Amino acid sequence: MEDLPLYVLLIVLAVLLIVSAFFSLSETSMMAINRYRLRHLANEGHRGARLTTRLLANTDRLLGVILLGNNLLNAAAATLVAVIVSVLFGHSDLALLFGTVAVTFAILVFSEITPKVIAAAYPDRIALASSYVLTPLLKIFYPVVWFVNLFVKLLLTILRLNPRTDDTAPKISLEELKTLVLEAGHFIRKKHQSMLLNLFDLETITVDDVMVPRSQIEAIDLEGDDEDIHNQLLTCYHTRLPVYRGTLDNVVGVIHARKVLNQMKNGEVTAATLTKIMREPYFIPSGTALFSQLQLFQENRERIGLVVDEYGEWMGLVTLEDIMEEIIGEFTTHAPSQAGTFLKQEDGSVIVEGSTLLRDLNRKLALTLPLGGPKTLNGLILEHFQDIPEAGTSVKIANYPMEIIQTQDRVVKVVRIFPTLVPPGEIGISRTAA
Repeated sequence: MEDLPLYVLLIVLAVLLIVSAFFSLSETSMMAINRYRLRHLANEGHRGARLTTRLLANTDRLLGVILLGNNLLNAAAATLVAVIVSVLFGHSDLALLFGTVAVTFAILVFSEITPKVIAAAYPDRIALASSYVLTPLLKIFYPVVWFVNLFVKLLLTILRLNPRTDDTAPKISLEELKTLVLEAGHFIRKKHQSMLLNLFDLETITVDDVMVPRSQIEAIDLEGDDEDIHNQLLTCYHTRLPVYRGTLDNVVGVIHARKVLNQMKNGEVTAATLTKIMREPYFIPSGTALFSQLQLFQENRERIGLVVDEYGEWMGLVTLEDIMEEIIGEFTTHAPSQAGTFLKQEDGSVIVEGSTLLRDLNRKLALTLPLGGPKTLNGLILEHFQDIPEAGTSVKIANYPMEIIQTQDRVVKVVRIFPTLVPPGEIGISRTAA
């Protein structure tokens, strides 16, 4: 080799460094490539993606052929530098030392660090392109790679390690998936991002969190006068109404306003008429997750259900629209009794009804009230006092000062909250004079 011209030796050295850089590019890009995007491209028929998927299915073989080529080339480059030094300076130990330092520097800069930085920045393009070269190389050098991996597996067995090379898709938890959605703000519209996050939360939210309490439900008493029933039907706000006998504890069915209108064509609607057209009530156990209930509504072809506790007591009412609003936000109007008015005052406080759900308060006022216990503001205040407070009483819950403005019938009706975290001009809050 010493008989070759110097320029030929330098060209061979440059080629060795370039090819070594290719293996460094391939190694980093293969390990850094987005596996989900890779799977998507493979499903679309991209040949490079399919080759890359096959290579990553056997990581030990892939790394074996990459490191085999990389180390052979680096060793050959170091040997060639020793030859070049002997040609230029003879057998000088000092020159050999400087040559070793120089080739180490060249390998680090041109064959290791720079290629790996580039591969980390553009892993997809580089990995897909390099798969066309690595695939035939692996077939050619497979016997050598297999022999080397025998010692690798023996060492892993001694260390009691058993890495799974057949599962190339990394597992991702729900919280990690939420983080991915949050960080994908540039690619997902804000509204779509919010819908996805709300969809993830359906497993942790129960029907108790979104149901309308029984005290706020509009229902029809079949034991009432026919005239009262007729007037109630003419002025009702909802399309589906629970029907009971005597007391709300005795719910016997649910009627649809459309069927009532059809009966009105034939004359007055009476209790007997409602008994014929009503459907049996659909009951939901307390604590059912919203995601499960959404599926149950679909399977049972229901749109409304009555939530009952472990003793069979009727607690409230949940509709399909309530669950959909948890995903996409409010899109329907509410009855005046359920409007949940938020009145912004000049001093920055907000007047709300005691029956307002804590989830609505947190969402609309950007608060952090606890959700693990009571579901309404009234329940949270009663739990804090362990008694029914009088009007004018002040309290601080979750670091938010509150003032009880009105109590009635053993419940807190109106509360003034001083939400220090509410940004000025919060959407959805009406402003009124104090």
